[in-house]
Order: sequence, then C-alpha cells, then structure tokens
Amino acid sequence: MKTTNFSLRMGRLKCLPVLAIAGIFALISPSSVAIAQNEHVKLAPPGDSLPTPGPLATDLSAKLTKADLAKAMKIVADWQLNHMPEQAQYDWTFGALYAGFMGVPQPVAGDKYKQAMMDIAENLQWSPGPRVEHADDQAVGQMYLEQYFIHKDKKMLDPMKARLDAEIATPDDAKKPLWWWCDALFMAPPVFADMAVATGDKKYLTFMDHEWDITTDLLYDRSKHLYSRDASYLDKHEKNGEKVFWSRGNGWVMGGIVRVLKELPKNSPLRPKYVALLKEMAAETLAIQSKDGLWRPGMLDAESYPLPEVSGSAFVTYALAYGVNEKILNKKTYWPAVEKAWGGMLTHIYADGRLGAIQPVGAAPGAFTETSSYVYGVGAYLLAGSEIYRTAK
Repeated sequence: MKTTNFSLRMGRLKCLPVLAIAGIFALISPSSVAIAQNEHVKLAPPGDSLPTPGPLATDLSAKLTKADLAKAMKIVADWQLNHMPEQAQYDWTFGALYAGFMGVPQPVAGDKYKQAMMDIAENLQWSPGPRVEHADDQAVGQMYLEQYFIHKDKKMLDPMKARLDAEIATPDDAKKPLWWWCDALFMAPPVFADMAVATGDKKYLTFMDHEWDITTDLLYDRSKHLYSRDASYLDKHEKNGEKVFWSRGNGWVMGGIVRVLKELPKNSPLRPKYVALLKEMAAETLAIQSKDGLWRPGMLDAESYPLPEVSGSAFVTYALAYGVNEKILNKKTYWPAVEKAWGGMLTHIYADGRLGAIQPVGAAPGAFTETSSYVYGVGAYLLAGSEIYRTAK
C-alpha cells in the first residue's frame, strides 16, 4: 500500500541496531521511551509441561448456565493469574491471554482481572513490543484499547497509535506480505479495528482490510475453507494425504474475524466479506469436529493426533458462539457444537485450575502432552467462555 510522506521508511530501519532504531523513533513518536524499555523486557516462558499430571477437576459442570460458566472460567483464570511472571510481558503469547482476561464478564469476578491488566499496561507504559511491523508485537494493543474504551485516557492510546501510524506509512514489501502467517490475523487486525473506533479514522480499517486480503489471497484454500499456516505449508500434506491445516492457526484466524466484526459498524461495506468468511470457516470446522467436541492439531487428519488441541479449539468455539449470538450462524445447527466443545475443554482442566492439552509455541501440528499449558490457550478459553456467557441464563 502506497502512502505518504513518511521520510524515515520504517522498513529500512530493520537493518539498524536496536538502539539506533530507538533513537530515530524518538524523532517521530512520543512512545519512544516506553518502546526502548520494552526492548529490554526479558521474555518469560509462556507456559510449561508437567512431568506428571495432577488430578483433573471433578466439580465442573458442562451446563451452559451463567453460574456453571462462571465457575469454570474463574478456576482457570485465577490459576493463571497466580502463575504470571514477575515482569510485565508484551509478547503475543501474553497478548492473547490479556484479551481473554479483559473479556471475562464483570459478574464472574468483578474488576479483578481488568485491574490486573491495568497494572501490566502501566508497567509496559502502554507500549507495544519493539518490532515496528511485526503483528506479534501489536497483539498486546487489544488490551490497551479495551482499557482505553473504559477509561478514555489518552495515554492508553497514543503509543499504539504511533505504532500503527508508522506501519501504515511503510510501503508493502512485494516479496513478503506484512501478515505472512495466518495467526497474525488475530494479532494485528483487531488492534487496527479498535483504533478506528477509538479515533474515528477509517484509515485504520482501510489498511487492515488491504493487508487481510493479501494474506487471504496467499493462504486461504477456497475449496477447503481453511488457511495454511504460511506459504511454506501450501504444498505440505498429512499422512492421510490431506493438506496440512493447523488448528491453532485457523482458530486464531476465526478469533481475529470475530474481533474485527465486533468493531465494524453494522453498515460498513467491509462487513459482508468478514461475515461470509466466518460462515465458510464455521461450516468446515463443524464438519470436522471430533467426538470429544474439540479439534486436533492437524485438522484434516485427526487419526494422526491422539490429543485435541485446546488453544485452537477454544478460538473456534469462541467464533462459533459469537456467530450464533449475533445470528450470523444458525443456532439449531451450531449451538450443539458449542456445547460439545465447551464440555470437551472442561475435561482438560486440573483440580487446581491448570488448563492442559495446549500445544507449545510452534508453527505447525506437533506432539505435546496432556499437561502442556500455555497462556495463549487460557486466553482463548476465557474468550470462549465469556462469549457463551453473554447469552446464557
């Protein structure tokens, strides 16, 4: 996308030392100090796998009542909050978690989780990670913008706005899409959609939609209605001969669609395209849902993967529940799938609240253990539960 008079093209800065980037950014961005500090944030492990599992929770009900949903969300959220790293994190793994915490309805735990997120945002000075064009370093902006919508404090908005403006002013790289991996569609587009609402400036939606189309044209299989993780997987196949479609990547795309649709005006000319995409992906995921209600890491070769994958499954559940709640998807057809998926996820919660069966950081379907727990899976789970809770009795 060609845009304007941005004399310091940020794409050229990638080859400069970190301190040089921070120094140049100081000339154009009021958030430069916070960004420089974030460059020195020590990234914390986003999760782990225990060698031996503890007892699974036995007192959680799969009934979709507000009381049962609240209990199931709170035990996991409280466990995760008690296992947060000492230093605030801006990484994408935690960005997804923060979105989940922000989504938990007020009746479940009051302002407990939102206040915890406020403390993290203050520690990070409302700044994204240091990489100007990288979606992973923008995911944390979803939490910042949600806090802004609550408090209307300009300091919560300005650093992320400066980052997005810098990205918009950077021309497309003809050799590599900006969002070249499909899960980036959860990381960055919702932040642009939020910023459009916060500022009233449609340029953020225009940019977001343009870049989304580039990624979709490259990675979306219009016959299978699923996304390849990135271009290197376009010709890769599972043992059964089917193409490799990663459940986490596709779940995150569906989550991204939801979070964009939540901010698009009802009369937006962009809206029909994202609604149609959600419908296509929902129909495909419904057709391949496993008997336990969840989805395997390799979506089209369930037999090759003994464990379901909770982070991808949770985002799919979030999207299906949203689709039904917004009358985009037929309730009679899709709500039973939501019920099955939620019940399936509850079978991977331990008595202390640890959520298991979450694949570690990766780029494709892979092996993991039942005890494997990672923060982004918790975030997805909380978003799913919160969306189901929205219309529960």
